[in-house]
Formats: sequence, structure tokens, C-alpha cells
Amino acid sequence: MLGIGTIVLGVADVRRAVAFWSEALGYVPRDEVEDDWAVLVPPDRSGPGIALGLSETPPQRHPRVHLDLYAADAADQAAEVERLVALGAERVDWDLYPEDPDFVVLADTEGNRFCVIDTSHP
Repeated sequence: MLGIGTIVLGVADVRRAVAFWSEALGYVPRDEVEDDWAVLVPPDRSGPGIALGLSETPPQRHPRVHLDLYAADAADQAAEVERLVALGAERVDWDLYPEDPDFVVLADTEGNRFCVIDTSHP
């Protein structure tokens, strides 16, 4: 049976992306960070890693694949969104929000879109 080992994100600045995602998730570099490649893993290596590879391809406005980060409730979601914005993420003016969304769309320092989900939302 296969499992997800690493999620790969294209980035324009690997070191800037490492700084953001390390702080955002509490992940650590698996090996030495290079200018064109880095892999971040949970400190206890218990879950999938995030690989950051140098890319000249611009981020997609409506990406087909993205990360969902889970928050316990609306207050946790709001606090995490503010923390991530303070780390360099940007709020995305998302044109596909439903009427009562359980998610907030952000972009990392490289423009990659991801969502912060309120998992208590009905």
C-alpha cells in the first residue's frame, strides 16, 4: 500500500519558502537546504514532508492541487490565519467562496495557494 511521503511545491526562492513553511508548520529541514531544493519534515517524521523545488512556472490562480491546513474551530482558524499572514502569507481575494465558507484561502511567500479550514464548521 502506498502512502504520501512528500508534497512538492514549486517556488522562486527556496530559502524564503523554507523559512515560511518551517515557521508555519514547525517542520525542519530533512537535509541541508540548497538554493534549488529542500525537503521539510515534521520533527518526529510522523507525517508527509514538503519539498520545495526551484521553479520558473508562475503559481496558478485556481490550482488543481493545494494544501488544506486544519484548525480546531473558528477562533483557532482566525488566529492561525493572522499568524500565517504575519509570517508572510497573503490573503487571496478568492472568487469561488461559497456562501458560508469553512475555509480561508491564503498564498505563501511564493504565491502557492493553500487553505486554512475550520474543522468544526457544520
